[in-house]
Amino acid sequence: MTGPAYPAARAVAGKIQSHFADHLADARRNGQDGLAPEPDAAAVEEIINAAFWASLRREEGYAPTISLAFLPPSNTALTFERPLPLAPEALAKLAPAVERPGIHLGVWRDGNDLSVWGTTRTIPKFCFVIEVIAPALLVIKHRRGEDSGKFVNVAVLEGDQAKVLNQDPTAMRDCPSLVTSLLGLESASSASESVNVLVQLAVSMRAHHRGGSLLMVPDNTHSWQDSIVSPVLYSVSPPFSELAELMKEDRSEMRQRRWQDALRRVVDAIAGLTAVDGATLITDRYHLLGFGVKIRRRRGGEPVERVIVTEPVEGAVADIANPAQLGGTRHLSAAQFVHDQRDALAMVASQDGRFTIFAWSPCEEMVHAHRVEALLL
Repeated sequence: MTGPAYPAARAVAGKIQSHFADHLADARRNGQDGLAPEPDAAAVEEIINAAFWASLRREEGYAPTISLAFLPPSNTALTFERPLPLAPEALAKLAPAVERPGIHLGVWRDGNDLSVWGTTRTIPKFCFVIEVIAPALLVIKHRRGEDSGKFVNVAVLEGDQAKVLNQDPTAMRDCPSLVTSLLGLESASSASESVNVLVQLAVSMRAHHRGGSLLMVPDNTHSWQDSIVSPVLYSVSPPFSELAELMKEDRSEMRQRRWQDALRRVVDAIAGLTAVDGATLITDRYHLLGFGVKIRRRRGGEPVERVIVTEPVEGAVADIANPAQLGGTRHLSAAQFVHDQRDALAMVASQDGRFTIFAWSPCEEMVHAHRVEALLL
């Protein structure tokens, strides 16, 4: 390896290599085709190292945002006549040309060394991909096993911290389907478009960087009204139903670009409402009821004093905390809402990028706060 070493790269390289080896072996046993080549630990470490040091450089004042994929050149890719060295300087200079979403720099062995051979938009299943999100912030991911363009995060490296995400479904007790979807633990047959919409809402809420809360309540119920201050300043009447109507389309329509573009627009519109002070309220059938909602403790209800806090990261342990320790008023009020309305779900984005999903835990008999920002990068 040339250049200074990034200690976190060596610390996680073996675990990352084992993750890809295990998933590729399972895919081969299941008869899947179109699989990516298996990365070795040395290649993983070298690619992480180059990406990290590239993230700290500047090209014409801009920090690079790039994606590197470990795979050989193909006939459908843009191939350089002369491969570039896998070096921070070369990556930073190339970054402005490949910063758009969906473009990946291909990395493969050129003799004994790794080099950048060109760019590609086609990523095979379980291909090792590393994205430079911001200076000293990297995400390792791969495409899901099914035929989709969605990716699953494997690890997040930020400065000297390395978080390898927990892929053990037995450790996900009382885990909402939204979290298992983000972890890629659900099967292709059980994958829900409804869950995918929640994922998009979460990503869009986090993207506006203003912080916000979204409450999801069962459709055609009114018990949630006991937990909000009336009247709602920005009540919607009749309920806004564009997202609900899109979700009624056939699956064949959902695969069309027209439907996907329409979904993206309405998701961003609803997520934008969460930037307004107060919570945004929708039903589990995706009818928007209002925003700027003020939450109050249900009459006769007990104040929420303890929540169980978990993060889907290897080595992390569950903690019991006062909800005020998780953040400000948004976190406390969201925890109180779920404590009083146990069939509801609350999603809270912080201005600093943290993201928490509050849901009632039948096993623990308390509110469960799932810290999931590592899954949304």
